[in-house]
Amino acid sequence: MFFKTNSLDLSSLRQPMNIIGCFRLEGMDRAMRLDKFLKVSRIIKRRTVANEACDAGRVLINDKPAKASTNVKVGDILTIQFGNKETKVEILDVQETVKKDDAKELFRYV
Repeated sequence: MFFKTNSLDLSSLRQPMNIIGCFRLEGMDRAMRLDKFLKVSRIIKRRTVANEACDAGRVLINDKPAKASTNVKVGDILTIQFGNKETKVEILDVQETVKKDDAKELFRYV
């Protein structure tokens, strides 16, 4: 079976792939679930503990109570209550995986 290249219009197929590829390459609009970010950044050691903290209302994003499934992005301010201690951090980067030594570069204490 042969196709004539002048009769086959691939421009409509290429457009969506370029848009998706553009976002992935540039890293625009990176977002991650709150419970996963807390684990990856090692602010909270286990994801289930992070999930429980969110369910208990001890985690705020930009001064609003947040569920574990809420997406966080660069620039968000997290407030986490550990007992009587309150910790505020600003998200500097969002990555799926990170080495233990580099985890502290994902956020800074405010």
